[in-house]
Amino acid sequence: MKSSRIPGFYNKTVDERREILQSLNDFSEDEMGVLTREQSLPVDLADKMIENVIGTYSLPLGLGLNFLINGKDYVIPMAIEEASVVASASYMAKIIRDAGGFRTESTGRVMIGQIQVVGCQDFQLAKKTLLEHKEQLIKACNTAYPSIVKRGGGAQDMDVRILNESSESKYDKMLVLHMYIDTRDAMGANMINTMLEALAPTVEELTDGKVYLRILSNYADRSLAKATCVIPPHLLVSEGFSGEEVRDGIVHAYEFAASDPYRAVTHNKGIMNGIDPVVIATGNDWRAVEAGAHAYAARFGKYGSMTTWSVDEEGNLVGELELPMAIGTVGGATRVHPMAKLALRILGTESAEELAQVIVAVGLAQNLGALKALVTDGIQKGHMALHSRSVAVAAGATGEMIDMIAQQLIEEKEIRVGRAKELVAQYTK
Repeated sequence: MKSSRIPGFYNKTVDERREILQSLNDFSEDEMGVLTREQSLPVDLADKMIENVIGTYSLPLGLGLNFLINGKDYVIPMAIEEASVVASASYMAKIIRDAGGFRTESTGRVMIGQIQVVGCQDFQLAKKTLLEHKEQLIKACNTAYPSIVKRGGGAQDMDVRILNESSESKYDKMLVLHMYIDTRDAMGANMINTMLEALAPTVEELTDGKVYLRILSNYADRSLAKATCVIPPHLLVSEGFSGEEVRDGIVHAYEFAASDPYRAVTHNKGIMNGIDPVVIATGNDWRAVEAGAHAYAARFGKYGSMTTWSVDEEGNLVGELELPMAIGTVGGATRVHPMAKLALRILGTESAEELAQVIVAVGLAQNLGALKALVTDGIQKGHMALHSRSVAVAAGATGEMIDMIAQQLIEEKEIRVGRAKELVAQYTK
């Protein structure tokens, strides 16, 4: 049985880590080749994915460890350039694992398509007419994309709104039709847009208006995933701080983010530090996920914290993160990018719904790591220690010299490129 607890993994060489990964997953030589060859994405394949290709751009791919989610172990691929994120998420996952692990759930896989209608003579009558033809419109949607219906998905419901109804301007008054579509394991952008295109002529006929936009919404608030954790204070003890002090500091830090958008932006960026790397590694659209997450953080009319942290009656720290997750496990880059396909194999998720739950668990772990650091030693201590190797490389260090210089920078508490260059010059004399 695969376990995400791999003590000392960070101390092993890259080759040793790959051997462990292969033994955990029984990967073929071809699959491991995606990790070992210099270019995981061949240029000829990249040239077919976007326009004007001149090469590929690589990010470090690491493994988030120790994740126990709904009683199941996950080794989580994370593609990111920022130091300390993978280490922090893995360390927090171990603490939460010792507390019983994450609990996750989701609302399903319903995405939203929008059709914008302008120029109606009577917007209320147009809205009433569309709603009267609801079943016809849902059926037309599904006829336009029968393959998703065969897989148990498709259009399920519909709603109509009037925007800026009291306005006198001909430009901002409009009717918006929402089609709610179960996209199953696909993110569904192309599917939804195809359905809406097919629906547009009928909508114009029924409303006596003009259809302009026919496109999905990335605000997937009917495709939510939620992660929670409950941590006893004794698991939060840090050098010089009791578990209760750390617990209370985390709740105070959360309340700061919940009350102040200037703090909330940085707080939420830290959450996305955990989420984006998994979204990227699995070939999903991280821009869509980011946009939806930030919109959800402002759903009550003020931008605030994506997470909530509180103390329960037993004195435990309770964390929760709920976000829209517009992701998929089939289609798009998940189908064509070799590394994305391997990342999904490493994860072992069986559906987009399961993947969404894993992603929010990583976001919650990363937020806990950032808050715990902030209320104890400060964020810079751990981050800069890990960042020191990048500084050494930027200064020209190679081979064994990288770790030697990085260690000296840490000891001197002077982690900057200028000092690293001086040390490189000394070592190469």
